[in-house]
Amino acid sequence: MSDTVALVDYGAGNLRSVENALREVGAQVVVTRDPAEVRDAARVVVPGQGAMPACAEAMRGSGVEAALREVIARGSPVLGICVGLQILFTDGEEAGGARGLDLVSGTVRKLPPEVRLPHIGWSRLAAAGPLHPIFAPLAGEYVYFAHSYAAPADAPGTQLTATHGRPFCAGLARGNLFAVQFHPEKSQQAGLAFLRRFVGVPACS
Repeated sequence: MSDTVALVDYGAGNLRSVENALREVGAQVVVTRDPAEVRDAARVVVPGQGAMPACAEAMRGSGVEAALREVIARGSPVLGICVGLQILFTDGEEAGGARGLDLVSGTVRKLPPEVRLPHIGWSRLAAAGPLHPIFAPLAGEYVYFAHSYAAPADAPGTQLTATHGRPFCAGLARGNLFAVQFHPEKSQQAGLAFLRRFVGVPACS
């Protein structure tokens, strides 16, 4: 296994800013849509901008979904960002209905119509209970969001919530699987510090 972070390219855009942020915190990054490179990496990051249905189907079609499941099963750290969090769930409402990867049970729903959508800008994070060390420093911090859909605030493994019309899951941890709805690469020092902690999570041998 290599000592790289595989940054999954499934056509969702925003790769370069995530890649640059990971390199800034000391990661060796390979941008890839090759399942073999995903399997070989010490850590995997699944970023995302775009629609949940297209992103999930692209991962299935490329074979990366199967590789990601193997990586999670062996215990390697995996991080989903924005749509990379949403596709982990069972399904979603976007585009008339989307089938996710069903790694976390629940439905990703549109934020309430009475608030401005998409939710773009800075919102405060709140702790949802005892926090994993990767998330603990983020409680009370303001981070940058850009989304119209969100996972439920009581989703399995929820660590952090934020509120825009309703509370939603802003960060979750389930074993070696981590995910955030916000964009750490756009969240200045708080976001970079979070990525640094993720890169520091021990990889399986």
